[in-house]
Amino acid sequence: MSGGSPTELVAGLGAVAGGALLFFVPGYALTRAVFPEWRLRGPGALRRGLETVVLAFVLSVVLTVLAGYLLLHGAPGGFAAGWGDPLLEAVLAGIAGAAALVAALEGAFARTPPPARAPDAGPGEEGAWELSRAVDRLGQEERSIVRRLRAEPESDAATGLRARLEEIRRVREERLRAQEAEYES
Repeated sequence: MSGGSPTELVAGLGAVAGGALLFFVPGYALTRAVFPEWRLRGPGALRRGLETVVLAFVLSVVLTVLAGYLLLHGAPGGFAAGWGDPLLEAVLAGIAGAAALVAALEGAFARTPPPARAPDAGPGEEGAWELSRAVDRLGQEERSIVRRLRAEPESDAATGLRARLEEIRRVREERLRAQEAEYES
């Protein structure tokens, strides 16, 4: 039983390499360049790995379509618009190489991850997420206390719960006013 001719083997390897170049490599390199702090080990590695693979596939398809479109309309002498066209593969390899170089410069392949980049905060944005979460937590605690007071309005703990409820409402209102003032400035 023979394993196939060397020509068939080369053609098969070429198909695998071409498929990876069309559907994975450019997107993976771009993903690593944009998110160099993502690691595929440690806690959450499975989730992060799945995110990376999906993003790499989607970005590779987008880059392939964009590169094909640009070649179709911008290449002198036309473009054959075939998946196996060497010009398309060269463009995708160039994109992947440039993105991998940027990723390496950003520290994506280093043993220790680079620090996560914080987005530039404009006026009214600094800490907005944390402030919103704190206001939400206070609202949840407020609703919980109101439910407990409805169930036992005359218990010994009701006085303490009422005091805590007033404190929560006061702090929540202060934070909402601070948030509104920050957005106005």
